[in-house]
Amino acid sequence: MPELPEVETTRRGIATVMPGRILRRLIVHEPRLRWPVPADLPDRVRDTEVLACERRGKYLLIRFPQGTQIVHLGMSGSLRRVPMDEPLRKHDHVEWQFDEARFLLHDPRRFGAVLWHPAGAGPIEAHPLLAGLGIEPFDPAFTPEILHTGLQGRRQSVKQLLLGGKIVVGVGNIYASESLFLAGIDPRLRGDHVSRPRSARLHAAILQTLSQALESGGSTLRDYVNAQGTPGAYFTLHAAVYERDGQPCTRCTTPIRRIVQGQRATYFCPGCQKR
Repeated sequence: MPELPEVETTRRGIATVMPGRILRRLIVHEPRLRWPVPADLPDRVRDTEVLACERRGKYLLIRFPQGTQIVHLGMSGSLRRVPMDEPLRKHDHVEWQFDEARFLLHDPRRFGAVLWHPAGAGPIEAHPLLAGLGIEPFDPAFTPEILHTGLQGRRQSVKQLLLGGKIVVGVGNIYASESLFLAGIDPRLRGDHVSRPRSARLHAAILQTLSQALESGGSTLRDYVNAQGTPGAYFTLHAAVYERDGQPCTRCTTPIRRIVQGQRATYFCPGCQKR
């Protein structure tokens, strides 16, 4: 699914166009997403200026004077700019129309969302989908000590704790596997068994992995493209373990192994990654 680098890449793309423009029409072609698109949302935002395009975790936040749209790309979605006269494709469910720009939310599995948080309901950070999220990985306040403290007292595996998003957001399944490989940590290691030195290595690996993914425009497994319709190049340039089960490790030639943790695939090198 699109993870933080893909969502941030999308945000950067739409942020070069949407802010300062008047949204003429929001057209909902299919309201039955993960949560139904509010029926009155098109009327709420018609002929209204977009103030900013932001991100919190894996959620895009499109801000208007009267509230904020919360957009999630789901398991296989994308939000891309298209020509004004381009025909709709199958699975193009929501459309943003400006005078000289047009964007489509494409979501084959319909696990995404377009929701509304009115300004009168308080700060967007208090919304139930956002309130429990951990710190952003590129926030200067995210330090090795913060990561280590968050892992302490936790019996779950370090991989599952990263996916939970309560300690740090945005380290989804792909980048958790890659970060743990860079740090030399077995993904099955319990959180409370991660030492301070290992926490420091993992902290550095998370930042390196996410930075590489952002520089590469994210990852493309199935349907993801960025706001310009371009697939991500992370796998071609950087991926060391994800979806490489049975192939030799790039460091030690031990075959990469695949296991399942919390119903998610995990890839690691038994030779390089230690408990």
